[in-house]
Amino acid sequence: MGFLSTIFGILCGFLNSIFSLFAFGIGTSIGLVVGYYAFINALPTDVEDVKVCPLVEDLETLQRLIPEIPLWVKNPDFDRVDWLNRFIENMWPYLDRAICTTAKNIAKPIIDEQTPQYKIQSVEFETFTLGTIPPTFQGMKVYTTDDKELIMEPSIKWAGNPNIIIAVTAYGLKATIQVLDLQVFGIPRITLKPLVGIFPCFASIFVSLMNKPHVDFGLKLLGVDLMAIPGLYRFVQVILHFSYLLVIDQVLRILFAISIQPKYYFIHIQELIKDQVANMYLWPQALEVQIMDPEQALKRPLGILDVTVVKAVKLQRKDLLGKSDPYVKLNLREEKVAFKKTTVKRSNLNPEWNEEFSFVIKDPATQVLELRVYDWDQVGTHEEMGLNVVPLKDLTPDEPKVLTLVLLKTLNPNDPQNDKPRGQLVIELVYKPFKEDEMLDDIDDSGKMEKAPEGTPAGGGLLVIIVHEAQDLEGKYHTNPHVRLLFKGAERKTKRIKKNRDPRWDEEFQFRLEEPPTNDRLHVEVYSTSSRIGLLHSKESLGHVSINLVDVVHNRRVNEKYQLIDSRNGRVQIELQWRT
Repeated sequence: MGFLSTIFGILCGFLNSIFSLFAFGIGTSIGLVVGYYAFINALPTDVEDVKVCPLVEDLETLQRLIPEIPLWVKNPDFDRVDWLNRFIENMWPYLDRAICTTAKNIAKPIIDEQTPQYKIQSVEFETFTLGTIPPTFQGMKVYTTDDKELIMEPSIKWAGNPNIIIAVTAYGLKATIQVLDLQVFGIPRITLKPLVGIFPCFASIFVSLMNKPHVDFGLKLLGVDLMAIPGLYRFVQVILHFSYLLVIDQVLRILFAISIQPKYYFIHIQELIKDQVANMYLWPQALEVQIMDPEQALKRPLGILDVTVVKAVKLQRKDLLGKSDPYVKLNLREEKVAFKKTTVKRSNLNPEWNEEFSFVIKDPATQVLELRVYDWDQVGTHEEMGLNVVPLKDLTPDEPKVLTLVLLKTLNPNDPQNDKPRGQLVIELVYKPFKEDEMLDDIDDSGKMEKAPEGTPAGGGLLVIIVHEAQDLEGKYHTNPHVRLLFKGAERKTKRIKKNRDPRWDEEFQFRLEEPPTNDRLHVEVYSTSSRIGLLHSKESLGHVSINLVDVVHNRRVNEKYQLIDSRNGRVQIELQWRT
């Protein structure tokens, strides 16, 4: 009996559990259905349609927003250049230093030129930085033309935070000029033409303005905000519309006028306006920056001209107490290359040289060889004894030709001074055109460039400096010139030549460098020293020049004559080579 009771209890509990679960499922289902219908019936039935509201409520706000919209959004012909903005943003700390260094180097000779007339003692950049905010390009339009040119129109916006402080000391007083909070908005048209096959692949850069730019900046003099002076801010804005593309020379002239002679400030401004109005840069007018001679860039070397200066006969006496000391200068007319010259023959009216020279020929149909005979003088200017020219079109290729040239006073055939006998010059010429498989894209007058010696660092090279000669040196107390070179703290000197206004050294100096000197400069100073003991002015500067070495790194060789600063007509010829 007890066993049956136990089984019956278990069976009742099992059935109770089953019925409980069934009741829970049914109750939950009924509750969900009733709740859904109750929620639907509880929603309001008077729902209104969605209203579309404008971005701005008034026209003025919309007009203020339109200029902030990038041009690639408003104009489909402008392309996005986000990659360029990201590149500039990452490179800006380095670009800032490079641009500021370049600007200082450009400004230094201009400052040296301006300081004497204002009698100032020093001009220094206490602070020179373009700030931490780089310019941004809102878009760029590129034009395709049938001419050999590339046209770009970038939309540039720069609201930067530069800090430029210039300290000027004069008469024992120090004045500081600070430029800050610069804003520049504009769309320049940049044209690269003509496109050539020689690096950097274009000969000139033309810059025009498609519309008036917006330029704004802060200016402080001695710590006082000049832009806060009533009326001056608007006056400067008017000036900026006329002088957006001022060169650094003009900017420095204005800064000098403000700091040193404030009463002449408005006179300089008026002159500046006249200059800029006369030479506006609004399109179609343009500012041209020539990278290389377009005519020469489009011409490839076609051959070599070998010239042998044989002799001269029946030259005229130029020295009062003797004969003449003749030498010959040779060059291709209208070519920007250094001339070549023979040695000096002392006291000789019938000198014989038999010296050979070579010139690279790019256009034998138009190029002309010019020869001038001079009388060398130890003191004073060398006197010209006569000249003549040889058009290269008169030469037969690969055929030597001996010419006897009558020396003339001028190249004017109707000049009566040419009737006076001045002597004759005998030369031998041979023009050797290149064959098709020998055409060179870029050849130097001096031949092949030597390589750096063994042991030169892999990433560096050998900087070779050759001091050739100087001309028209003029010392106040004596003229015994020598050249001093300053580079990276090292000093080199040429020999001293006594009593010579046109000395020639042809001395070579070498510097082995671990990296290319793209950011370095070579400082060249010409001095005159006296050997007399007790002389008051024993040492005198005849001029100086600072040479940027970036060109020699790119071109491998530079041979130019540089105008000496603080010299009336003095020039020095320096040849630079970068050997790797």
